[in-house]
Amino acid sequence: MTDVLIEENVPVGDSGLLVDVFRPAKTHGLAPALLFLPGGSWRTKNRGDMKDRYGIKMAERGVVCIAGEYRVMTEAPWPAPLQDVKTIIRWMRDSADRLGVDPDRISAGGSSAGGHLALLAAGTPNSSDLEPPYFEDVSSALATAIGVYPVVDLLATAEKNDLSQLFPDGVTEVALLDASPISYANPDFPPTLLVHGTGDVRVDYRRTVRMFDALEAAGVPVDLQLYSGQDHVFDREDMYSGPIADSMALFLKRYARAAVVAAAD
Repeated sequence: MTDVLIEENVPVGDSGLLVDVFRPAKTHGLAPALLFLPGGSWRTKNRGDMKDRYGIKMAERGVVCIAGEYRVMTEAPWPAPLQDVKTIIRWMRDSADRLGVDPDRISAGGSSAGGHLALLAAGTPNSSDLEPPYFEDVSSALATAIGVYPVVDLLATAEKNDLSQLFPDGVTEVALLDASPISYANPDFPPTLLVHGTGDVRVDYRRTVRMFDALEAAGVPVDLQLYSGQDHVFDREDMYSGPIADSMALFLKRYARAAVVAAAD
């Protein structure tokens, strides 16, 4: 703990969003940064849970970790949650000097619905119809992406969950496909780490395997880690979140290098 600097409830410009920032107390040069997003089925979000699970752990591993938030379906319809994630990414890049991060090594990850948003942000960099009205002309591109038991296919999710509040104009196949990370698995997708438990009863791990297969077929560097028999949110236990934090830090070291800063469309 003494090696980690913590700032809580940090405003993201004038967006109304708040984040918690976890930084290594001692760094040599600019550090890689990871925005990590909580899950909650797009109905709830609690970035406070990320403090002990990944915020402190990632900072201890030399990564500036931002625990982020986004508007849920009772607050604003799609694509507001994705725009909020892109707002934080842009803010991180715009605030790189203050945060002590390398603007070329900004990544995003998340669990469950948070993983969905992180992967979708990775697949839609600087997309004019999805970008937020904040920090204009700052890129929302990512160096890498991480999904921990992520939702990658909203078509499958909509079969079990009522998404009418998220898509008030209609839960259509087109809308669901447009909002599914697997739809954007192409050679331009950034290097990606996927983690899932094979006993997950909420989000079938086989969908994550399909995301892995699609990215691999596209030639994207992608790692897949399956935890046998583990259910949803298995990483709430330190015996799992610790090794996952190790994997995330190693993945960033391997792949968060590419120059991704480009003028937004």
